[in-house]
Amino acid sequence: MAREAASPPPPPPQWVVDLNSTPKPKTKTSNIPDPPGYSASIHGKRSAASKQQTRKPPTTEETDTLKIKKSWELALAPAKALPMNAVMMYMSGNSLQIFSIMMVFMLFKNPIQGLMQTNQVFTKFETEGTRKTLWMVKAMYVCMNLVALGLGIWKVNGMGLLPTTRSDWLAWETERVPLETAVFAF
Repeated sequence: MAREAASPPPPPPQWVVDLNSTPKPKTKTSNIPDPPGYSASIHGKRSAASKQQTRKPPTTEETDTLKIKKSWELALAPAKALPMNAVMMYMSGNSLQIFSIMMVFMLFKNPIQGLMQTNQVFTKFETEGTRKTLWMVKAMYVCMNLVALGLGIWKVNGMGLLPTTRSDWLAWETERVPLETAVFAF
């Protein structure tokens, strides 16, 4: 028993040794030619040149320009969703079903949330340099959300839920008093 406990552990498998050792540098000893247009000497020079070049940090004007571009993308995002929402509203039909009601609810919920969170959405883009032009971006964001709300109002009107006809207001109509009456005589 003591002899078995004192014996050294078996050597690790070859894959463990290969995994823990650094790879050997590859030399061009294979018989496979380089593909057309590839040169190992040019490739090596490019990688060395790219390692030496360091990227300079962007100036405040460049970051402000980038922030304005990103804020415009964010402001126009509700407009990009309008065609999809319009097709979905058209396909859901005008009858009162759970599917069409849920679609209309989502069509109203998202723009209203967007309108209430307008300033919070654009706080990450607001700096001294972008403050002057950011109000136009916010105005466009509000307009696009209002257009989305208009799409929801169109859908609700198509479903017959808006009181736009005279028959919707019959409770407040007074009875007409006839000027003349006709009596059938036999």
